Amino acid sequence: MADKVSRPNIGWIKTIRKGLGMSSEQLAKKLQITRQSVLSIEQREKNGSITLKNLELAAQAMDMKLVYGVVPKDGSLDKLIERKALQLATEIVLRASDTMYLEGQGNSPERIKKAIKERAKELKEEMPKKLWD
Repeated sequence: MADKVSRPNIGWIKTIRKGLGMSSEQLAKKLQITRQSVLSIEQREKNGSITLKNLELAAQAMDMKLVYGVVPKDGSLDKLIERKALQLATEIVLRASDTMYLEGQGNSPERIKKAIKERAKELKEEMPKKLWD
């Protein structure tokens, strides 16, 4: 579900502040900073240059809490590992297949596909560091 949420164009702080009907002056007072500093924080969030600490402080000032996370693009770590293992297995098997073909010992597409699947399974179990190169 978290991977379906995207940051609003104007940033979370400004979006939530406006949704609450809170002025930048009111937020500034809660943060004990100037209104201009609040606008600067909102701009830095919009630009992607805000610190987590400033996000957390702004959230707390609006009676919110900051939730921070990193979510796999594939939906789960298992799917990510499976995709990377399949990519590496394909490279390994096709490299070996090309060498065999040059030596007159080519394999059928079905056999290559099976070898890729088997090698991917092995890589997933082994989890070698080269999976992330």
